[in-house]
Amino acid sequence: MPSHADAPAPVLAAATPQPCCDPIGDGDLEAQQADQLAHRLKALADPARLRVLSLLLRAENGEACTCDLVDSLGLSQPTVTHHLQRLAAVGLVEGERRSRRTWYRVVPGSLEAIISVLHPG
Repeated sequence: MPSHADAPAPVLAAATPQPCCDPIGDGDLEAQQADQLAHRLKALADPARLRVLSLLLRAENGEACTCDLVDSLGLSQPTVTHHLQRLAAVGLVEGERRSRRTWYRVVPGSLEAIISVLHPG
């Protein structure tokens, strides 16, 4: 019987990197679609969150521990966690608990999904 230690760690954010809508140049953007897109863009519209994404994208194996991000960003652990949670809430990053640490990575295709909507068509 497998031990508890062999069980996979839970993913903290299950994200779907699907675009909210067709490219904005292809037709009228409905109110709900505009709201979804704005929510994602608001999460990106923060210098610390952009830096987090940059660090994650350049990290070895494409992932980084919260503690590594704290050192690199020069922010407190609660502040870094807050930024990661905001990015996870809109499906841009996901985290995995490993022992007492959480490792984050950019959700594959999540940034491309936003870019595809903003493309003029």
